Amino acid sequence: MSTAAEPSPLELVRHALPTLSGARKRVAEIVLADPFEAGRNSITWLASQADTQPATVTRLSVSLGYSGFPAFRAAVANETGRESQAGWASDIGPDVTPTDSPEQVMNVLAGHEFRALRNALSNVDLGLLSAAADTIAVAKRVEIFGEWGDRPPADELSMRLMRLGVPVWMHEGAYAAKVGASLLDAKGVAIAVSRNGDSDIVKSFLQEASAHGATTIVITGVPDGLVTRDADLVLYTGTGGGRTWTEYFAGRASDDFVGAVLWMLVAQRLKASFALPA
Repeated sequence: MSTAAEPSPLELVRHALPTLSGARKRVAEIVLADPFEAGRNSITWLASQADTQPATVTRLSVSLGYSGFPAFRAAVANETGRESQAGWASDIGPDVTPTDSPEQVMNVLAGHEFRALRNALSNVDLGLLSAAADTIAVAKRVEIFGEWGDRPPADELSMRLMRLGVPVWMHEGAYAAKVGASLLDAKGVAIAVSRNGDSDIVKSFLQEASAHGATTIVITGVPDGLVTRDADLVLYTGTGGGRTWTEYFAGRASDDFVGAVLWMLVAQRLKASFALPA
């Protein structure tokens, strides 16, 4: 563990994260997501992963108290090596161990998913879901955005709406999302999935869509997060990001559930378009 005289570089990044924005924030998020790779790769690699310039990486390193990226990288590499044995607990989480049986693993994951579903049932605002369905059902164009861990539920919602005949486009990259949002008008809808509610790209996507008169919707686990300020309708799932990947992936059940209910409500409003057998 790090000593008081030697601050943890990853803790410094976590502490600074709420104050960062734009490219610096993307660099910080990449470092936290995979400190092992960040501690062994070049400054150009890290910059390319964050879609920015090496100078941005250097400025972030200096702002954290290091002389430059080499010193910061060395500190990260030292910490990841020192804490490799604790990596499982910090990444996977303490609820599952490397020696657990398949049955134990299944029960733990099922418990997390059931908890996420209960949270959704307790927190979902059906009035807002219905309002979102009303808007989507008559929309001339729907643009959906979700990246990284938010992409699977966003993809799922996109495919479900497409099956209903809704004119829908799915985006992951920041540039594509901005272009998609710019194509909307007052008859369009922008939907973003953001579990942690703190994404500059989602914020930009919603702002662009709103500027063109579109209705903006966000599906999130943080009802008062950064992205909610630019959403007309905030669909709260009841489950945030969690502390470990085990919690994060299990919590996706709430995202999928809310998306499924939204899809079914849209289907009810488009029932006349279904050719049912006699």
